Amino acid sequence: MKFGLLSVVTDFSIDPTELGLQAEERGFDSLFVPEHTHMPVHIESTRPDGGSVVPEALQGLDPFVVLSAVAASTSTLLLGTGICEVPTRDPIILAKQVASLDVIAQGRFLFGVGTGWVREELLNHGVDPATRSARLMEYLEVMRTIWTEHEASYAGEFVKFGPIVSLPKPVCRPHPPILMGLTGTRALDRVTQARAEWMPMYGLEGDGLAERIAQLNEQAAELGLGPVPVTVVEVPPEEEAVARCVEAGVTRCVFTLPPGEREDVLPLLDWYTELSEQAAYL
Repeated sequence: MKFGLLSVVTDFSIDPTELGLQAEERGFDSLFVPEHTHMPVHIESTRPDGGSVVPEALQGLDPFVVLSAVAASTSTLLLGTGICEVPTRDPIILAKQVASLDVIAQGRFLFGVGTGWVREELLNHGVDPATRSARLMEYLEVMRTIWTEHEASYAGEFVKFGPIVSLPKPVCRPHPPILMGLTGTRALDRVTQARAEWMPMYGLEGDGLAERIAQLNEQAAELGLGPVPVTVVEVPPEEEAVARCVEAGVTRCVFTLPPGEREDVLPLLDWYTELSEQAAYL
C-alpha cells in the first residue's frame, strides 16, 4: 500500500516547497493538489459527497504552479492534480502544461482528471454541464494524440485542429499516468475505455469499495488489460478506513491535509505518518 496527501495550497499555507520536502522525508509517495479556477458566489450545485460548500475554502493556487515549485524541492515524490477539471481547459494548452510539468519533475507527474461538479463554474467557462463527460473523454484523446505524435491532428465533436507540433513531449512515455476521479454508474466504463487508473473518493464508495474494484478489474480483463491501479482520496485518517482499503485491493490511500501554517500542518503529517506505518501490519 502506498500513501499520499491531498491539500489545497493557499496564500496562507505552509510553503509548498517545504510541504513537498516534509512529505517526501516522511515517506509519502505522492502529493495531490486540487483546483477550482474560481467559485461562483451563488452555488446551487452540491458536492458529490453531499458536503457543504464554502467558496473560500475550495480555492487555492493553480495546481500546475504549485506542483512545479514542489518539483524543485523534491526528487522522488510523485506530483499529482487531484483533480484537474479538464472540461474547463483548452486541451492544446493543457497538453503543453502537463508535458512541461512532467519534464520539470523528471517524469514524476500523475495526471488526476475529472469533469468538475460545480455546474455554475462550468457555465462560467462556457461549458454546458451536460457535455462535461463527453468533453473529458475527447480532451483526453486530444492530449494523447499531442503527446504521442510529432505532427498531431484531431477532428472531434468539440476539438478540431492540425496538423500541429507541440514540444516537449512528456518524460514519462507515452504519457503520465491518467487517474480518473469519477463516480456514478458509468465511471468504471470510462476508466477502462480511457485505459486509465481510477481515483474515487472514499466517502462515495465506503463499504462497496471492494465490489467496485472487483467489477473494475473484471471489465479490464475483458478488454485484455491487467489489474487497474486504484488511488482512493479523502481516506479518513483512521485504522479501520485504511484496513478497508487494504482489504479492497487499493493501490494508494490519500489523506486530506487541510491548508494551514507550518505549526499546524507538521503535527498532522506526523500523525498520518504513524498511521501509514501501522498499515504495514494490517
